Amino acid sequence: MSALRNPLFSLVVAAVVALPATSSGQNEQVEVIESGDIVQLQPDYPTRYTVVKGDTLWDISTRFLRTPWHWPRIWKINEQIANPHLIYPGDVIVLRFVEGQPELTVVRGGQPMPVQPGEVPGEIPGEIPLVDQDLPISEVLEGVAGAPNGIVVRLSPRVLSEPLAQPIPTLSPEIILPFLSRPLFVDDDQLEKSGYVTIGLDDRIALGDNSEFYARGLPENPDAEFYMLYRKGKKIKDPDTKQLLGYEAIYLGDAKMLKAGDPAKFVVTKVTQEILPRDNLLVAPLKAPLPYYFPHVPETELRGRIVTALNAVSEVGPFTIVSVNLGRRDGIEEGHVLRIMRHVGTRKDPVTRKKYALPDEESGLMMIFRPYEKLSYGLIMNASQPVHILDAVETP
Repeated sequence: MSALRNPLFSLVVAAVVALPATSSGQNEQVEVIESGDIVQLQPDYPTRYTVVKGDTLWDISTRFLRTPWHWPRIWKINEQIANPHLIYPGDVIVLRFVEGQPELTVVRGGQPMPVQPGEVPGEIPGEIPLVDQDLPISEVLEGVAGAPNGIVVRLSPRVLSEPLAQPIPTLSPEIILPFLSRPLFVDDDQLEKSGYVTIGLDDRIALGDNSEFYARGLPENPDAEFYMLYRKGKKIKDPDTKQLLGYEAIYLGDAKMLKAGDPAKFVVTKVTQEILPRDNLLVAPLKAPLPYYFPHVPETELRGRIVTALNAVSEVGPFTIVSVNLGRRDGIEEGHVLRIMRHVGTRKDPVTRKKYALPDEESGLMMIFRPYEKLSYGLIMNASQPVHILDAVETP
């Protein structure tokens, strides 16, 4: 069966309180209450949206939800289709209200809308009805001639069966893809397992493109051929406990092993910075696939701090990569969404003349895309104010 003829799958929201439309036609805020939590729809949510190339799951989630991290709560897969979690360009996401409950349905490959009791085939509730575009053109025109006012005819070419495009990613690939496989952070255990550069051929010290060199300290790995070169950067400490979390890993380039042994012989295949003796090597992972995961909240109440920013500045904004002092040991995983809280500081009381602490203020959201044991990297998705190093992050 062609992928374009797969059955529909729907995203169903449970326990809904729906408010009527305003006189201007805009929909009021709709809240879905589940287990004491509130899932909020956008006040101007669309009734349907066609997925286009370049969209991300986060983009689509924020079109419908004011709380995009609640996406998994309104997503119900259909096990009858292949890869039911994936959304493709050309899919149409339709928001309907069935018996007072909102429902998000994905229509794929020009399939007709599923018919609910009391609905007209092809009709989307809340919209002007459409004449069935699959009728012969003579019947369509004949129907229009005697049709009541308000009927709109939509004619379009028939849909041909063809392979689906790549599924849309969760986050912007051009931002995070270079950092999914490169070393960003190393701890003491990783350093012990890293080899190191000794000297280049002809006693060359500084290495560049196509430079051959020797390395030692590599763990035995007969299947390893390609390696990444990095330099241990500055220490990263927990700002609260002062515990050493690890070190920044400065990516230097790539190398290919020419001959195994001690020392092993390599050639530099890519360089981003000058490579020197004592710089480290790690086995390069296979080409990193673009991850697909749902934005969701941690299962426990977490609180940590932003400890570094990738561009090493103290004030950052949206689509900046930062690290937090929370990792797998704290329950952090890919796709976790954290609320960023701006540290306001203290002020002097005008009456007592003593300083008092102001509460932290929400300033943005970030999503984790690469967790380590003691630290994780995430992308700031939005920010209402500048984000600073040491700002707090917490479970939304």
